[in-house]
Amino acid sequence: MPRKPLGMSFESFVDRQIREAADKGAFDNLPGTGEPLKSLQDSGPEQWVQKKLAEEQLSMPLPPGLQLRKDVRESLQDIRRMEVEAEVRAALTGLNAKISKANSRHVAGPPSNLAPFDIDRFVDRWRAERST
Repeated sequence: MPRKPLGMSFESFVDRQIREAADKGAFDNLPGTGEPLKSLQDSGPEQWVQKKLAEEQLSMPLPPGLQLRKDVRESLQDIRRMEVEAEVRAALTGLNAKISKANSRHVAGPPSNLAPFDIDRFVDRWRAERST
């Protein structure tokens, strides 16, 4: 591998190497060339990143907005399995408090962009799911 010339930025050096390799056809016959990332078609970027981290056996703390989304998703799974309506309402009230708190603060990384749940509407759906 050639050394970076003095006075040339690292980024320019790397860009030039990539361009030269592409010009020589080094990337022409790679598997999946020209195809969209399959895992990105079935889910959003957040799920793709989580899956990639798991595949590579890596872990890292999530930014607060993404951590909240993960916590909400997990909490909703637990709430849907609850047997008592009062417990569902209490859990949703707590979840809404977390969402409101996160939305009222500036956090690093992507914003939570979650809206508090309409508890009555959620409970109506919860009841309907339980009756089937």
